[in-house]
Order: sequence, then C-alpha cells, then structure tokens
Amino acid sequence: MQFNQTLESIKTYEAGKPIELVVREFGIAPEAIVKLASNENPYGCSLHVSQAVSHILSKMARYPDDSMYKLKAALAKRYDVGAHQVIIGSGSDQVIEFAVHAKASASRPVLMNSITFAMYEIYAKHVGAPVVRTTSRHHDLEAFYALYEQHHPSIIFICTPNNPTGDAIDAAELIAFLEKIDGDTLVIVDGAYMEYGRTKDAAKALEVSSLVARFANVLYLGTFSKAYGLGGMRVGYGIASAPIIEALYKLRPPFNITTLSLEAATVALEDDAFIEHSVLKNFEQMARYEAFAKARGFSYIDSYTNFITLCFDAPLNGTAIAQKLLSRGMIVRDLAGYGLNAIRVTIGLPEENDRFFELFDLVLKD
Repeated sequence: MQFNQTLESIKTYEAGKPIELVVREFGIAPEAIVKLASNENPYGCSLHVSQAVSHILSKMARYPDDSMYKLKAALAKRYDVGAHQVIIGSGSDQVIEFAVHAKASASRPVLMNSITFAMYEIYAKHVGAPVVRTTSRHHDLEAFYALYEQHHPSIIFICTPNNPTGDAIDAAELIAFLEKIDGDTLVIVDGAYMEYGRTKDAAKALEVSSLVARFANVLYLGTFSKAYGLGGMRVGYGIASAPIIEALYKLRPPFNITTLSLEAATVALEDDAFIEHSVLKNFEQMARYEAFAKARGFSYIDSYTNFITLCFDAPLNGTAIAQKLLSRGMIVRDLAGYGLNAIRVTIGLPEENDRFFELFDLVLKD
C-alpha cells in the first residue's frame, strides 16, 4: 500500500518511556522505577481537582460540553481576554496541529530554533512545508530575524521557556522582535513552561492579553500538562486574536476534550496555591542538580522549567549514561536525537532526586 510521500521524511515522535515498558524490558519491579523523563509534575495535581473529577464520573456516558464554556470562561478571566479568543486542544500540541494546517503550505517555510519541541517540524512536514532552523542552541532572535528576512516564513515558532533545553527569552526582547514581523506571518509563542519561567525570573513573564492585543498575528499556547499536573488529562489551549481562533476552529473536531478533562482543567485554574507550592519546590530541588553537576565537573543549561539539561564532554556519553540509568530503573531523556551529548532530567520529588544522584554516581564509576 502506498501512502502520502510527505510521510517519508517524518520521524515518529518518541515520547518518554513509560514505567510499564521498563518493567517488561528489564524485569524491574514497578515500585523500584523512577520516571524523570516526561516533565510531569511530581506533586501530582491539586486535591480539589481529584475531588471534582470523582464527583462527575456519572456523566461519562454523555458527550462533553462542546462549547467548553466553563473552561474557556475561566481561561479568559485568568488572561484578561475574551472567551472568543480561546481555543482548547487535546494538549497544546493539538492546537499546534490546527495552526500549522491552517497556515503552512509547501510554498513557504516554517522557521524554528535549531533545538526545540520536535512536533513543530513533524506538523510542518504533514503539509509539506519546508523547515528552516537557526544554528544556535538558544533562541537567538537576531538570527531568527535574519532567516525571516531571507525566507519569508508562513509560521515562526518561539518556545519560551524552551523544550528540551530549558532556556527562556526576556519578554522585552521578544516584543522587540515581534514589532519587526509582518502581519501575514503567524508567530506561535509556546508558553508550556511559563508558570515556571515567570516565577524564576519576572523578566521572562509574558503579559498575554497585551501580547495578543498588540500583535494580531501571535498565537500564545499554554498547557495543563506541566505545572498543573494534568498530563494524563491532555488539555492545552491557544489564545489569539479572533480571526486566528476562528480559522483554527474550522479544523477542530467535535468533542476533542473529555468531560473529565474539562472539569479537571477548570478546577485546576482555581488553585493558585498548589501551583506556587509546586513551582517553588521545583526550583529548590533544581538547585541540588546544579550543585551536583558542578561538583562532578560537567555543565548544565540554566533552566526556567521543571527539568534540567545535563551536558557532557567526552569521554562521557549521554546516550550510554541514559541507557545505563534505564537498566537500573531510572528513566531520563537522551537528547542525542537533538544533536546534544546530554540528558534531560525532570526535577522529581526529593527522594526521587536522591535516587538519581545515587544511580548516576554508580554509572560514572562504570
């Protein structure tokens, strides 16, 4: 059977290994496995969310509210925008898919950083759009602008804080960049980790309402999968000017978010204390990783997220380290596929981080 030729150049996205797979491959008991690979919130979700979801289990036989009124209203209030400026997706990556299919084509490239979220390129290739990347590891907006002038892309992806490196852009720098971009280029600003970034450094925080009001070509993305601890619920969102949202809605399938997910996300938005607690604990534990790396003579990327990227020089090899950790029940993310001799480690609970340090030292001795 023949398939669309565009599929030939697409690599399948590899998610972090699930605990169940490690159990099967290595015969390790589930309780002995620590997963620090997918940037999930180790503190789970708000207790209010768990209680709310349990109360609506009887509604599972009914389709969800396809207007998503409650969640859209809650997001509109949080970001001081109109509900008509919000679209909900099954994870923010579904909103990315909508945007790429609505705007990109084979006639104009899509511009992104050299190292960034893999799904940007995958969705671009869905529609046959060429991909142009910068050469720097961090977001260099001067390099972005030079490539913008040269290639006139249909879409520019800006991921801040960036996955999988963890670096972030100052808001003022981003605004200055956006002022130079023409109105027919869609700029997607992915803020999946913004709850962490804005806490660590206020200069990284984006004022979303003014951003989309000032720039009618900007689509801001957020998610409930990270700081809110709802990765299993798969809820993301986009905020933009009304014309952008109206275009994306033409691609949205009916009932793309479950009843339980809508309720969980709506309630999660109300518990600011949980987010503050999780984020502060995250950076307390991240300091331990920074000290650990310095003590052992390897580097890391200053992170504004809930993960840290540990970088190695020869003879240390990130792929070998990741595999040896995996065989001992520690799941981390090997970044060789991004051209880095590095691993990405989600900041876990204190006892999970203790285990990482213990196993990492054992691997180093090997």
